[in-house]
Amino acid sequence: MSETAIDRAAALTCFSDPQDITPLDGGITNVNLVVRDGSRKFVVRLGNDIPEHGVMRWNELALSRAAEAAGVSPAVVHQEPGVLVLDFIEAKTFEEADVRAPETLTKIVELVSRVHRDLGSHLTGPILAFWPFQVNRTYAARLKADGSAHSALLPGLMEKLADLGKAVGAVDLVVGHNDLLAANLLDDGDRLWLIDWEYGGFNSPLFDLAGLASNNGLSEEQEVTMLDQYYEAAPSDTRWRAYKAMKCTSLMRETLWSMTSEIHSELDFDYAAYTSENMDRLNAALSEFREL
Repeated sequence: MSETAIDRAAALTCFSDPQDITPLDGGITNVNLVVRDGSRKFVVRLGNDIPEHGVMRWNELALSRAAEAAGVSPAVVHQEPGVLVLDFIEAKTFEEADVRAPETLTKIVELVSRVHRDLGSHLTGPILAFWPFQVNRTYAARLKADGSAHSALLPGLMEKLADLGKAVGAVDLVVGHNDLLAANLLDDGDRLWLIDWEYGGFNSPLFDLAGLASNNGLSEEQEVTMLDQYYEAAPSDTRWRAYKAMKCTSLMRETLWSMTSEIHSELDFDYAAYTSENMDRLNAALSEFREL
């Protein structure tokens, strides 16, 4: 952990006596630290705008405050350029296997449904849209301009993206989280929390559901159960095909995100391995989609 990051956290005016400043594991975009101040603990997120990923901190702040008001995320304590301070939640951070546990998955789908249903009423200003087809096209254009080592794959991926967009068709619009990795879900023993809103914005509910499945290795049976619970009806053939197309789109976004991070991120993380892992998942999902 950079001494500069620790010094910056210690100097924040929201703290009176910051102690025990330690790194918080799990983040692959920002620098996150835990700070004890008196009897309370806080999370300090350090990170500026990330144009190559469409991350705008004013948007993250607006959604974090709305999520706090909706009771699904910890309280925002302090904000200044490049810094977001939140209450620390004493909780277990999920891993993929935790998400796949049937009882836990039911609770997560309930949480996602609540976010989609309630978060918009707590917004007091504009937020971004997160349309994954536009996001993926933007990534591809930037990767080509940057001379990515993966450039030869981009034309084929964009052809597939066009077909996926046609299969998704018209969508409902909700305020989505758009980054449902296991590490963004916490369990304090009484309830679940959803954290890290930097990619949040208006989107189809299918994207969060597809991301939850693709990021956490849900079985097809679990996917059907998830859609049945969320929509309170078994998925029709049309909805199932749209969902599967969005799942491919979600995996393509994660793959292109990682390709971009290979070039631009300064964090100590093996993005090349993450790209390979997600490309394998994407190819498997595309094969399943072609069989529908």
